[in-house]
Amino acid sequence: MARAPVAGYSATPLIAKLGYKAGQRALLVAVPATLRPVLEGPEFAWRRTIGGAAEAPADSAPLDVAHLFVDRRAVLEDALPRLRALLAPAGMVWVSWPKKAAKVPTDITEDVIRALALTMDLVDVKVCAVDPVWSGLKLVIPVAKRPAG
Repeated sequence: MARAPVAGYSATPLIAKLGYKAGQRALLVAVPATLRPVLEGPEFAWRRTIGGAAEAPADSAPLDVAHLFVDRRAVLEDALPRLRALLAPAGMVWVSWPKKAAKVPTDITEDVIRALALTMDLVDVKVCAVDPVWSGLKLVIPVAKRPAG
């Protein structure tokens, strides 16, 4: 397994920061090539890495984790509802976008992600540096909005 890069100031491995664990069902969307060896590393029970959320296979649900890398708001607006629909009640969606310091053209900010997420009953619970280019915002379904069971 590839060694996880350490992003930001934390010595915590990226996989641990993201909460990826063996046995999870995971869908990884538009993952940069530099991060694929790390993010595909855990022994997921089910995992697909796809180029866009529209490619999500029907057998994806229920997902424990979805991780979307995106640099355009229009793509986010299309992808996030698709990923939300596949999410297990206690699952998580990580949305990663380019940091301002990376100088990558983007129209996405943490506030843009948060505002869109709130419209679909997702709340942010964590932010982290994924690598020198990407930040990540962890979104979950609030406990009060999860189906009983």
